[in-house]
Amino acid sequence: MSSANALRWDGGPGHYEVYYATLTDPATGIGVWIRYTLRASVDGAGAECALWLIAMAPDGDRFARKASFPAMDLEAHDEPFRLRLAGADLSDRGAAGRLDGGAWELSWEPRLPPYELVHPLVQRAGVAQTELVIAHADLAISGTVRLGERVLELDGARGAQAHLWGTRHAPRWAWVHASDLRAADGEPRPDTFVDAVSVYVERLGRELGPSTPVVGRFRGADFAATDPIAIMRTRSRFGLSTWRFEARDGRRRIVGEVDAPRETLAGVTYRDPDGRAAYCYNSEVASIRLSVWDRTARGRFGWTLRDRLHADGRAHFEYGQRASVAGVELMLP
Repeated sequence: MSSANALRWDGGPGHYEVYYATLTDPATGIGVWIRYTLRASVDGAGAECALWLIAMAPDGDRFARKASFPAMDLEAHDEPFRLRLAGADLSDRGAAGRLDGGAWELSWEPRLPPYELVHPLVQRAGVAQTELVIAHADLAISGTVRLGERVLELDGARGAQAHLWGTRHAPRWAWVHASDLRAADGEPRPDTFVDAVSVYVERLGRELGPSTPVVGRFRGADFAATDPIAIMRTRSRFGLSTWRFEARDGRRRIVGEVDAPRETLAGVTYRDPDGRAAYCYNSEVASIRLSVWDRTARGRFGWTLRDRLHADGRAHFEYGQRASVAGVELMLP
């Protein structure tokens, strides 16, 4: 396939597929989350698609819209990649669309290769119920986003665009992306990002995990803790609004701490192909602290701190589970 974004749906039942973009407006700190989705029911009754636009400001103001469409309104091309859904567009160079009271017209230049969160060995084993690839992990996005009466004029907003597909959502998971990172002295760190997901899976009536693949780019070098050994070695502990993880790739180790205050969370509902609900709590104004360590020549316990990075209110976080959380509004039930 020519693009990591190429549509995986073959027209059959029991499949869901999502394209999403996230970004932070540098002028206002508003975080934006845009989704193009498809769900084909397991019973063969048909497929439906949807467009989503969600945004939130640091002061807690939020905007959420969603519209559903029949699958006949979806058109996809692989070479070059282009997705059209009910008048909305997505390509490897931008996105545009419109919903009730909201709209987006965005452009970017691809810069890095895709990053797969599900390792090829895991793919071949067939154990992953969802696969995720970060098609464009570190973007400078220009254009406009309209949120009711408010219009964001973007010029170099940091963000990313990703693609996932599978047969059902996990019983519990956490995800984070940050590419608007700064050094300890406050200086921006271009060419730097982290993207991670931590997932519990159901096996024989039990939750197993978490499995935690992590990718990124630090100090000019790619980082990938995604193979089965690295995933087993990665430490992860997450909840509704916090997450701490520690991952290794060769002689490099990173430690991440995510904070997404409860009042910033926007609840939305996902549906599996069999109709079962999963409840996602998302903050586009989360914060992350990262420390980057390199192994020294002193052996197993010799690590040197190479960098401290942070994104205050400019990280993108999601927590999901099968039951809704009391006291947190479901903006898109």
